[in-house]
Amino acid sequence: MSTAFNADALAQEGGPSVLKAPAVKAAAETVPAVGEKAEAKPAEDKSETDRIAQVIKGGSLWFIILSFFGFGLLLALTPCVFPMVPIISSVIVAQGEGIGTKKAFWLSVVYVLSMAVAYTIAGILAGMFGANLQAAFQTPWIITLFSLIFVVLAMSMFDLFELQIPGAIQSRITSLSGKRSGVAGVAIMGFLSALIVGPCVAAPLAGALIYIGQTGDALLGGVALFALSIGMGLPLVAIGTGAGKFMPKPGPWMDTVKSIFGVMLIGVSIWMISRIIDENISMMLWGALAVFVAINIGALEPIRGRCIRCQRANKKALGIIILLYGMSLLLGGMSGASDPIHPLDPFLPSKGGAAVNVTQHNTFEKITSIEELEAILAENKGKRVLVDFYADWCTACKELEDKTFSDEAVKAKMDRFVLVKVDLTANDDAAKSISSKYGVFGPPSILFFDENGTRMKRADIVGFKEPGEFINHMEKL
Repeated sequence: MSTAFNADALAQEGGPSVLKAPAVKAAAETVPAVGEKAEAKPAEDKSETDRIAQVIKGGSLWFIILSFFGFGLLLALTPCVFPMVPIISSVIVAQGEGIGTKKAFWLSVVYVLSMAVAYTIAGILAGMFGANLQAAFQTPWIITLFSLIFVVLAMSMFDLFELQIPGAIQSRITSLSGKRSGVAGVAIMGFLSALIVGPCVAAPLAGALIYIGQTGDALLGGVALFALSIGMGLPLVAIGTGAGKFMPKPGPWMDTVKSIFGVMLIGVSIWMISRIIDENISMMLWGALAVFVAINIGALEPIRGRCIRCQRANKKALGIIILLYGMSLLLGGMSGASDPIHPLDPFLPSKGGAAVNVTQHNTFEKITSIEELEAILAENKGKRVLVDFYADWCTACKELEDKTFSDEAVKAKMDRFVLVKVDLTANDDAAKSISSKYGVFGPPSILFFDENGTRMKRADIVGFKEPGEFINHMEKL
């Protein structure tokens, strides 16, 4: 899950009951109480996640539920949730003939409720024990296994074989479930999708985890997390229900729909395995998928007879475009390229002519332990330090890298800082220790330290920020 939200507006909506709530422990420890003036200062020094934690601590139950439900709706528009769209759609389509709107709706609800339960359990564990269950599921063998599962499901969509539980087990499940086929499988897929597909954190999620960790109130924190998950899942219910409502009648159209979702499942599989393989290999896999799609829609088939502006000609034209792009991805990947927008860069001549003045910017130093970070802070007294907690399996981290950290204006602003990247990819003891020390529940999280090496907690960033937002945030420090 990824993105960031402005908690100031939310606090204003909460009214006096929210603004007068007790300060959270972290802020109270950093600001001494000196009369009435000191009481107002912690509110200014709180980070965005602390302010969201304050909403839980000071708001009414219904205000908390509605607030986090709204956060969830916004999170549904982020990259970490998008892969669940083809998953839930494919699960509905895989039910076969006879699926209707009502059944599609209830299966979608089962998927989303299972997803919400997984998020809630993982969140409570993270808040109480600092155990990030989602991060634990980002090991290479789990990602590989889940990717292979999607490939197998895709192959069944292409009618290469039929996925079927052995007769004796199927009869037993049917008798126990009252002939409600598919419910258990949908629930399992929803639960696992929450743990494996969308592991990134966002400000509302981190706020709930901070509240649970500081108060030990897993019940109220869990309610907030569950409301957040339901908000994230509501669009998925609409998508899954639509998949059942607009399902074509049995026939050629049904085969086409199944093939489309099969391709989407392979796309999800490539997207997942890309977390643990080289970028050029990932690009080759996307190229192979594009070539497969192009050939199957008739890119290489001749058009017999006169055909002007007919469906076959349109399909062939689209197929040729996809085929050419797929081949360029394959060639680029084989040559070591990693940018799918410019896959043929390795084949282009380097720009000659006069030398071009290229502005040199600070670069990130990658570390993995507390000792390395403490050494950097000690060596750079008198300088501000920006620390980015990231992981290779974090979608929002890659979005930050590609969109925000690559922006020239952002680079210019970051030149004021010593730049450090803490790699949490392995989720080993060193990663857990440094995350626990600084209260980081998962990537992406960005911390700022002043010239004395003291953490500026109010400046913490959790989740993705656009370049403009990121620049404004740094200017306020």
